[in-house]
Amino acid sequence: MKQIRNTKAKVEILTLLQTSLKALSGTEIQNFLGDTCDRATVYRVLDRLINEGLVHKVIDIDRVIKYAKCKNCKKAHQHNHLHFSCEKCHTLTCLEGVQASFELPNGYQISDINFTVIGICPACNSE
Repeated sequence: MKQIRNTKAKVEILTLLQTSLKALSGTEIQNFLGDTCDRATVYRVLDRLINEGLVHKVIDIDRVIKYAKCKNCKKAHQHNHLHFSCEKCHTLTCLEGVQASFELPNGYQISDINFTVIGICPACNSE
């Protein structure tokens, strides 16, 4: 995938997603960055990061698109790992190393996969 130049906004957004323990919405990213960039720039940079294979997006239980840093997309941009969406604190977390499987009937062609498990996360479960 073609790398696009590193702007200040791109570096800051990528660093934020790299250090975050959960997936973040565009609004959350903009709030963390403050005056670094406006809303349009945040979404433009997120689209670039997705196209470069550095970030993936997933929809949480509230139908909000969240973004997370890719971990193992060196050759192909794939995100068929599970995501966990907490009903209590509304965090969305990538669950690496958890296998999910399914079989589609003949004739179906997959263009994207979004596995989201909904429940209570360990932090909320211990409260």
